[in-house]
Amino acid sequence: MLKIYNTLSRKKEDFVPLKKGKVGMYVCGLTVQNYSHLGHIRGAVNYDVIRRYLEYKGYEVEYIQNFTDINEKIAARAKEEKTTPEKLAEKYTQAYLEDIRELNVKEATRYAKATDNIDEIIKMIEKIIEKGYAYEANGNVYFSVEKFKDYGKLSGRTLENMQAGFRIDIVEEKRNPLDFALWKKAPEGEKDWNSPWGKGWPGWHIECSAMSTKYLGESFDIHGGGSDLIFPHHENEIAQSEACTGKPFANYWLHNGSVNLKGEKMSKSLGNFFTTRELLEKFTGKELRYFLISVHYRSPIDFSLEEVKNTSAGLKKIENTLRNLIRLKSSKICKEMALDHEKYKVSYDSYKNEFKKAMDDDFNTARAIGIIHEFLREVNSIINHKEFQLIGENIVLVNEAYEFLSTSLGILGLEGKLEKNKNIEILDDLLVLILNIREEARRKKNWELADMIRDGLNDLGIIIKDTSQGVVWEKESE
Repeated sequence: MLKIYNTLSRKKEDFVPLKKGKVGMYVCGLTVQNYSHLGHIRGAVNYDVIRRYLEYKGYEVEYIQNFTDINEKIAARAKEEKTTPEKLAEKYTQAYLEDIRELNVKEATRYAKATDNIDEIIKMIEKIIEKGYAYEANGNVYFSVEKFKDYGKLSGRTLENMQAGFRIDIVEEKRNPLDFALWKKAPEGEKDWNSPWGKGWPGWHIECSAMSTKYLGESFDIHGGGSDLIFPHHENEIAQSEACTGKPFANYWLHNGSVNLKGEKMSKSLGNFFTTRELLEKFTGKELRYFLISVHYRSPIDFSLEEVKNTSAGLKKIENTLRNLIRLKSSKICKEMALDHEKYKVSYDSYKNEFKKAMDDDFNTARAIGIIHEFLREVNSIINHKEFQLIGENIVLVNEAYEFLSTSLGILGLEGKLEKNKNIEILDDLLVLILNIREEARRKKNWELADMIRDGLNDLGIIIKDTSQGVVWEKESE
């Protein structure tokens, strides 16, 4: 049974979707004012793995991600870049989508933009006002937190603690300093929209409530985002959504941990971040993805260039084993032999079960990757043995090992090539050609040439081993 840690209840709960076989999932995206950084990408990768695992378990997942594409920061940034807020937002939206494709993040069912949903936002605000939870003041509309009795249930904070412990800029027209804006007058000269309260644009929190309920319904299964969004963003989403509909908003609240650099949360406001594009010049998308899922999604992760390099060694071990399994699986012997699994009693069910057990425990990718490496040690001890032969139970072993490894990597989003560009693929093809020449030299008993090729490749970091089924090769870990 899949268990998910629910921030709302502060405990792991059995996952039971509202509709059998279907999951509605909404994940907060980013404010598109600049290029994404690793903190943004961590969320994209973590929720992509969660979605993939839900789909693996047979659920049909409707996955919605939003973009905040208008606010004061976007307007200010547009002035800096001497462009319009619309063009700036589109530029960085497309840049983000390009970045996550590099990290093998599946496309969302729908990407929702605030500016495409102004009518829905206005209608929701009107309902909240009608029900007595919000008020208009000087062209702005504020949500009255004191009217919503459950305010603070997600973050665990009380109104008294919030008022005493947090500095809030005083706005004279607010009835309570904690009240938050649903609709705001836009700065003079900026793009705005007509509303019953005058021209303006939506507050940040109302965007997500309006878009999530539009596409997933008034109640849905999973709402995700970074842990920094628990308060005030997600707290405010719950308040305004449930005030509007009178129904529970999202059943399960998931929050991924931060990415830290030298002990501090990586963020644009602190100026201590690498853009995703800068990192993709140093590492492949798969290496970055592997680094990000090597830690449980709820835990903070410490970033350094050296740490990504260190974890990449583990990914290379996976790639080397997969490469050898593919080579063995595609051999003529493997293709021609049809063997009975029951006869040979070869099975990796224990690894499959442990992998599923890890993922069923709140999507524990760190443990799942550890299980894969335990599996690799056993498989490599067999297929790299000098007396290994592709006969009998070993053919079943190769097929089952490949099936488990490829399925597991697909769930984690690590399927496909490690290499970053076509030049590396050509080098791999050249390596195969060189090894074929060496095999021909061995067949003709030209041991001097065969040894020279082997030693030369070893010097280049390509380790080759001769087995009864041909050569096994791997790239030496850096």
